Amino acid sequence: MPAPNDYFNVPLRRVAIGNTDEFRQPGAVKAAVAEFISTLIFVFAGSGSTIAYNKITGFAAASPSGLVAAAIAYGFALFVAVSISANISGGHVNPAVTFGLFVGGNITLFRGLLYIIAQLLGSIVACFLLTFTTGGMETPAFTVSAGVSVWAALVFEIVMTFGLVYTVYATAVDPKKGEVGTIAPIAIGFIVAANILAGGAFTGASMNPAVSFGPALVSFSWKHHWVFWAGPLIGAGIAGIVYEAFFISHSGHERLPGGDY
Repeated sequence: MPAPNDYFNVPLRRVAIGNTDEFRQPGAVKAAVAEFISTLIFVFAGSGSTIAYNKITGFAAASPSGLVAAAIAYGFALFVAVSISANISGGHVNPAVTFGLFVGGNITLFRGLLYIIAQLLGSIVACFLLTFTTGGMETPAFTVSAGVSVWAALVFEIVMTFGLVYTVYATAVDPKKGEVGTIAPIAIGFIVAANILAGGAFTGASMNPAVSFGPALVSFSWKHHWVFWAGPLIGAGIAGIVYEAFFISHSGHERLPGGDY
């Protein structure tokens, strides 16, 4: 009869803290810069598309066409952002993805913190650039839609981010991914676009604390902001634990290097 470990692993035992020296390692610094640039590009394109749509339509982003436009813009932008940083940092572009990989033992805590700082800074810079280049137009912050309870919004963000991080694991992290790995950026962009179509009318479908933080800081709009941290981090953590526990076998494989898929 197979042993219990033949059916599942215990991912949390692989969690690594690392040390502060990682903040000074050239490879880690380069990876953080890549995360900063990728997140800046992603947020500038995604939030910029919303601002542009608002300007053209007279602030009708909540319309069906606005939702489709946002899904396309964010999906395409994430595909590019992941692609251009995948060979340097792993192409996280999202604190929730970084946290999901940390929970699964695929990146150290200190390197993960370095990534998250870079991602948040990238989002902030992107939003300030949008404010400047659009002549001071508002960068819309993510918020819970009218008629939606805060707990329903939290569950929305948990489920959508679970789907995103599960896709990251299946197409980019799993050592058995094979040729599927070549389409990882496309799959990641597609699941974000699909989730925006599903949840955009309810929460804006953030799935990414950095994407929420930049606009909230620039517009100084913090209502229900905690939902866009708690939901993605919980969803990402569950996805990392589930995929690592049930689907990844580490026998015969070396531990994945910090930050690299």
